[in-house]
Amino acid sequence: MDKKVLSGYLLILNYLGVFAMLVGIINLTPLMLVVFWPHEAEYARFFLWPGLSSILIGGLIVLLFKGYEKGRLERHQDAVLVVFIWLLAMFISAWPFVLSGQYSFTQGMFESTSGYTTTGMTVTDVENAPHIFLLFRSLMQFFGGVGLVLVLTSIISDRYGMRLYSAEGHGDKLMPNLIRSARTILSIYVGYIILGTLAYVIFKMPVFDAVNHAISSVATGGFSTKAASIGHFNSVPIEIITIVLMILGGTNFFVHLMLIKGRLKPVISHIEVKFLGILALIVLPLFVISLMQVNAETFGQALRIGLFQFVSTITTTGLQIVPSVNLYPTSMMFLTIFLMMIGASIGSTAGGMKLYRVALAFKSVFWNVRDMLGHRKTVRTRFVNKVGVRSVIEKEDITTNYAFLMIYVIIQVIGIFIFTTQGYSFLDSIFEFTSILGTIGLSVGIISPAAPSLILWTGMVGMLIARLESIVILIAISKIYLDIVHRKLI
Repeated sequence: MDKKVLSGYLLILNYLGVFAMLVGIINLTPLMLVVFWPHEAEYARFFLWPGLSSILIGGLIVLLFKGYEKGRLERHQDAVLVVFIWLLAMFISAWPFVLSGQYSFTQGMFESTSGYTTTGMTVTDVENAPHIFLLFRSLMQFFGGVGLVLVLTSIISDRYGMRLYSAEGHGDKLMPNLIRSARTILSIYVGYIILGTLAYVIFKMPVFDAVNHAISSVATGGFSTKAASIGHFNSVPIEIITIVLMILGGTNFFVHLMLIKGRLKPVISHIEVKFLGILALIVLPLFVISLMQVNAETFGQALRIGLFQFVSTITTTGLQIVPSVNLYPTSMMFLTIFLMMIGASIGSTAGGMKLYRVALAFKSVFWNVRDMLGHRKTVRTRFVNKVGVRSVIEKEDITTNYAFLMIYVIIQVIGIFIFTTQGYSFLDSIFEFTSILGTIGLSVGIISPAAPSLILWTGMVGMLIARLESIVILIAISKIYLDIVHRKLI
């Protein structure tokens, strides 16, 4: 047994104790709703038990492993910790659903996982669900969207904060100090939600619905309080507000900081913004044409539906203004699958491959063709524009990018295959699992309370991989496996 490695795992337990207390508080937060809906006090016990138990057990773990916080995390143990933090949050937050008696353990885990990963697929009958459960789902999207580790980092100062922050998928520090970065991101995030809520209320959306949809839009989560999603309100102003909030949620936090500072030029030149613009110019007209020719929509209605669904899909939010994606023309279904794979910005609340990676893949193809056609002795520097800064791209960066995209596609193929084994059509399986792996939440109806357990667990694995990204998961699994095999841990 390697004492240094063991010390690192004991430090991980100490962290998990602290985090268990944080998740316990998250589980207790919906109880504030009882003040406004006293008749829902009967559901309070479903949140009290897991919330208080989590705080108590977390506190005991911290006391038991007191002193180990001065230990050291060994190489790649940061990835192990991040994965366990997310698994712990999902497990604890599944219990309010399970204890209510309306969900099986599998369904409770699915709802929790879908919330924290901001996927937005659901096994809940939202029209008949108590307000306290609807708010809880939105709170999970809130904390999952901004990042559980980031929330933890904003509360406690820690020397491993940057390693954990990066392992969770956050790219850039907004400020030289990590704590300030985390708190700045949280402030921006909360600010958008407050403004979004006020805007919704101004246009006659009920306050409770406004709060939930503002969180869902900015978190690019997709949970709604209505079965018909945003389409329930049949309001163009509400749809415009939602589009703006979804775009903000799908945008890199560093870009937000530039916008707040009034620096538009770096934002416009940013590679992801340019690529998003190109996609909009190509795909949005095709959406409109498909809706007009196949569904016989008027131009105005086709533009309204096409624009909303384009933004909802590319930002991986999953809110809808159509009754069902099954009403999409086949051509629009195909384009939607393409957009779901791409996703939005790195360093945002969104999922998918990410705009940056796909744009870099296209640029690397261009560079390769250019080099083959050009003079062999010509040395060219490859760079991309990141928020106004010319960033040099090395061959290693391109190789890593292709590796990520390949792993993503392999996972997608495996998930689609599992779905088809349960009797679902090939097209439905492609759409549903692509939506899961991109944390979008649009559904053709496979995910439902009646879905087989294998489908739900496959979906959960896909959502977790999507939120933390495959590399982090692979590193964590490999680290634990190698430590056990080489007897460093046991």
